Amino acid sequence: MVTVEGTNTARFEPVRAALAAHLETGEELGASIAVDVDGVMEVDIWGGHVDQGQAVPWSSDTLVSLWSTTKTLSSLAALVLVDRGALDLHRPVAEYWPEFAAQGKQDIEVRHVLAHTSGLSGWQQPFTMDDLYDWPTASARLAAQAPWWNPGTASGYHMQTQGQLVGELVRRVSGQTLTEFVDTEIAEPLDADVQIGAREADWQRIAALVSPSQISGVPAGLDPDAVLTRTMLGSPARDEHVDTSQWRRAELGAVNGHGNARGMARALSVISRRGEANGHRLLSADTVDRIFDVQADGVDLVLGVPVRWGIGYALADPRTMPGMPTGTICFWVGWGGSIVMMDLDRRITFAYTMNRLGAGILGSERTHSYIRHVYEALDATS
Repeated sequence: MVTVEGTNTARFEPVRAALAAHLETGEELGASIAVDVDGVMEVDIWGGHVDQGQAVPWSSDTLVSLWSTTKTLSSLAALVLVDRGALDLHRPVAEYWPEFAAQGKQDIEVRHVLAHTSGLSGWQQPFTMDDLYDWPTASARLAAQAPWWNPGTASGYHMQTQGQLVGELVRRVSGQTLTEFVDTEIAEPLDADVQIGAREADWQRIAALVSPSQISGVPAGLDPDAVLTRTMLGSPARDEHVDTSQWRRAELGAVNGHGNARGMARALSVISRRGEANGHRLLSADTVDRIFDVQADGVDLVLGVPVRWGIGYALADPRTMPGMPTGTICFWVGWGGSIVMMDLDRRITFAYTMNRLGAGILGSERTHSYIRHVYEALDATS
């Protein structure tokens, strides 16, 4: 009999039952789910195991590598600096990072980086994991290359480069690394168990990721000049790099954040609650509203599906995430299915993290199932 630990209010009992069912069938190995409703954590549940051998149970403080859900933290860091006046969304990146102006990039604005429209969706080849792990090298290489399409005209998901671009801006204007900034300006004040990379003291509580089919490279037959192909070739991180000491020590603001559902909900609820959460105001309501300024709306050149990009986050759109309600909602997902979703109309933050990766470009069937159960519960009690 599968046991789901943690607490939930009565109306969210179907969410608990859904997690139990997925654990029972083996679709989930280990997972956590959190739903914050206007500052009240109505769902804080977890279950399963941290290892494929199922010897170690998932606990209340288990962490997991978040893949691209990490971007929600990096974007929040940038927005905090925007709110403080240290970054201007409509100023050129090169004003903060002069070397970035090379190869015709002098007019690329901060908002383009946050909305995946800068044209820098991957590193120019050759580019290796050793290069990615070396911050100065990875930043210098992006600064020196030309964009792959006309910036601002379309989105092309910055799969692994966005963390470098945002992180370099954070370093330039704050004097802190992205890891340090997230620790001191987001995680600590909001009491959120999240981090970029992972402190060595926390390694023993990190769940191992299990992938049914590893990202092994670029599929055969793709146009070598296409943005998708160049992005995949220029995004070297693969499943086999996760759970290594190099991965955990690195600062990869697009892909190697660590956290759990509770921590992510506590951190990102600052958006759902229009800038203030857990007794701290990180953003003004005006800055939160800027997230919903549409920067691109069409088929993403990398993802191949329609995405409506705001500032730092995707915006709710049934073309992108079937079953997601409409409204003032922003979100992003990680490889395998993790998600953080901020619903400002209902002041709700939903987060899901897991260690068995599921199939799907944007969320797995499990992701979509949990979203459906959350909103069915809300509709039933509204």
